[in-house]
Amino acid sequence: MVKKATPKVDYITNQDAVSFMDSLPLNSIDLTVTSPPYDDLRNYKGYNFDFENIAKGLYKVTKNGGVVVWVVGDKIIKGNRTLTSFRQCIFFQEIGFNVHDVMIYKKKNTPFMRSNAYTNCYEFMFVLTKGSPKTFNPIKESTVRQGLEKMPANKKPDGINNKVLSKLNAFKSRNNIWEYAVGMGGTTSDKIAFKHPAVFPEKLAEEHIISWTNVGDIVFDPMVGSGTTLKMAAKNNRHFIGCDISEEYVEISRKRIKSIQQTLN
Repeated sequence: MVKKATPKVDYITNQDAVSFMDSLPLNSIDLTVTSPPYDDLRNYKGYNFDFENIAKGLYKVTKNGGVVVWVVGDKIIKGNRTLTSFRQCIFFQEIGFNVHDVMIYKKKNTPFMRSNAYTNCYEFMFVLTKGSPKTFNPIKESTVRQGLEKMPANKKPDGINNKVLSKLNAFKSRNNIWEYAVGMGGTTSDKIAFKHPAVFPEKLAEEHIISWTNVGDIVFDPMVGSGTTLKMAAKNNRHFIGCDISEEYVEISRKRIKSIQQTLN
């Protein structure tokens, strides 16, 4: 039997990611934003992380032109980085995803100091696409110089600049290093979210949702954790689907989504 092309939307289920994705229609998800439990850096109550089958499941459910944002870092063991992040990225590439961008999530106020190296203050945001992305709504920022200005043009071998009057744009697309404060008030103001051991910033999820989807598109998180991605999808009028193997985390997510829905109504 062929699965329906349009899945049920706007819900979270207490189920493991691989089994749940097997139940979803093929090519049905516009965007996934997720941060998996990489390198055993946090205690997720003994739950196993089946990376390869999760990656394959994401490829199956992602639409042509859809995007997966995979937020990960690396553990440092006796001064040696695991490079798990890049191994995962290469695997995604091997199963058919394009590595559309390697972005940086920079933490403004990270407390983790190293005695013999510079403070680690970032994670990777791998932007993986199934073909060319069908949607890109670039986030803009003001340029330092705007308006009309004489600019160098047609420089010849004599080294003389011939200047012509050109217009400088008032805005430009942001670069691919995104910086956020972390912790209470930075990551989120939802105290309940911190019952999860690893919460990423609401703004990070929101800005990817704005960038890679339009209103009415479907946003997915196969490991919802504290529910940040789905909360931001609801806030920005996108449909959402999520699952987590932890019943506790599913309940946290539902409460956070309900709070934003009540605010919007």
